[in-house]
Amino acid sequence: QVQVVEFGGGLVRPGGSLRLTCKYSGNVFAVYDVNWYRQIPGREREWFATSSINGDTKLGDSVRGRFLLSRDHTKNTVDLEMHNLKPEDTAIYYCNPQALSPTNSGPKMIGSWGQGTQVTVSS
Repeated sequence: QVQVVEFGGGLVRPGGSLRLTCKYSGNVFAVYDVNWYRQIPGREREWFATSSINGDTKLGDSVRGRFLLSRDHTKNTVDLEMHNLKPEDTAIYYCNPQALSPTNSGPKMIGSWGQGTQVTVSS
């Protein structure tokens, strides 16, 4: 299984920027997609971005044009650059790597979660 840590959250004013980092490690064959989710208290966790192993990225409508993903395979990190932040971006942000992992019954794709990092956009 993959161990996951997200960091870089904090308080930022509307229109400001933040960079979050997802760092993952573990005894796996490969990490394929690295997804980003966010969760507002009282609401379901919402997907908004994916970084694929081949370099492709996919962004949800709510963040496209404002958020950017970059991935460093040598450091096992995915950075999320967030620009023009809005109060509605306030949430706990989670990273979710999907890794081909060794199991007793053979290799399996397993998703892991970090503890999340809080992003607050407020004046």
